[in-house]
Amino acid sequence: MDLNIIILIILMVAALWTTMTRSLLRAAIGLALMSLALTLLMFRLNSGLAAVFELSVCAGLIPVLFVSTISLTHPLTKEEVLQHMKDRIRRFWYLPLIIVAVGITLSFVTVTMNIKLPPPEAAKNVRAVLWNDRPLYLVGQIIILLVGAFSVVILFKESGKNEH
Repeated sequence: MDLNIIILIILMVAALWTTMTRSLLRAAIGLALMSLALTLLMFRLNSGLAAVFELSVCAGLIPVLFVSTISLTHPLTKEEVLQHMKDRIRRFWYLPLIIVAVGITLSFVTVTMNIKLPPPEAAKNVRAVLWNDRPLYLVGQIIILLVGAFSVVILFKESGKNEH
């Protein structure tokens, strides 16, 4: 089996786990795994610059912000969780049937597309692209990471003040 197919399967499993789990913490971890699989796929497809940003922001910064926010929230009781699950099943019972029907329908549909892609560029070193060709991207990346880090610090500082 091709490695790209394996990565796509891991990506789909992580996406399903992220959306179907009851725990917000597990969902944040699933999101990080999903972003990591997407990063691997981007590197395999020679899209190193996009992969670097995906890895640092989507697989690194965003899950940290989610986990810190989750740690500041109040968890639901077991009864509340069960009631939410029952309500969700009652509202969305038909969605798995629709997904299976659409999947079966799409497996029989064949679409031919004549898309002409531009010729591929020569593979460039991501480090050289960031430092030499696009230094503003690097500055933006650093600003995003610093804003995330300072946000976490401020959130924990504010939560510490509220507890006293």
